[in-house]
Amino acid sequence: MQFDLLTSEMRRLALQAGAKIMEIYEAENFAVRSKSDDSPVTEADEAADALISAGLRRAFPDIPVVTEEQAATHEQTAPSFLIVDPLDGTKEFVQRRGDFTVNIAYVENGVPTRGVVYAPAKDRMFLTLADGSSVEETGDFAKDAMGATTAIQVSDADNTALLVVASKSHRDQATDDYINKYAVADSKSAGSSLKFCLVATGEADIYPRVGRTMEWDTAAGHAVLHGAGGKVVRFDDHSPLVYGKEDYANPFFIAYSPSVALKQA
Repeated sequence: MQFDLLTSEMRRLALQAGAKIMEIYEAENFAVRSKSDDSPVTEADEAADALISAGLRRAFPDIPVVTEEQAATHEQTAPSFLIVDPLDGTKEFVQRRGDFTVNIAYVENGVPTRGVVYAPAKDRMFLTLADGSSVEETGDFAKDAMGATTAIQVSDADNTALLVVASKSHRDQATDDYINKYAVADSKSAGSSLKFCLVATGEADIYPRVGRTMEWDTAAGHAVLHGAGGKVVRFDDHSPLVYGKEDYANPFFIAYSPSVALKQA
């Protein structure tokens, strides 16, 4: 894999998809329908998916692409692959809350090592560089060249006063019960893969997810967190969360700064 090219292509496609998403988001009305699993999908999901998947296949014709919106891609398996959630946080999008993201990642032998998370309504972009380190880009996000970046790093957590982030749309009693095992200074909610990025920047120390997710929901955020020194482990036994599973479904997991003293489930 040419990692310089991968970084530039993921970034470029995320920006193009984000522009298309915002065009639809800012319209007076947009169509929403339910998929077979009752989750919502909009014309923005489908437009962004078409743009990203075509761009990735053009740039990397020999690398499999798995994308949420194309069920046929869920049948393939490979040790290394690109994985896409063109619009993570569709519920936030539909409710015009802004916490939605474009997610593109590259998985190598079960580990997301490169990724981009772009939140177009919040003007925040997080991505891995060619060397695998993670940065937040600032500025006007010019499509032809990366702007100023700031290296990001997970927190040196204070285990007597932890900062917790949890799902905005899927928070439940099981999540709260686990959070209550910690000494918490502040707990916030956020949508989509932004939660991984808040841990990556040190704005939060830990993100527990006690609920269903798919690999395309988490891979890009996982890659960004990995490049910032963070970890993602299974909720049950604290072993690393791996990718390329047969059905692309994740177990419950915890994303965190390694300085957090993890509690058992």
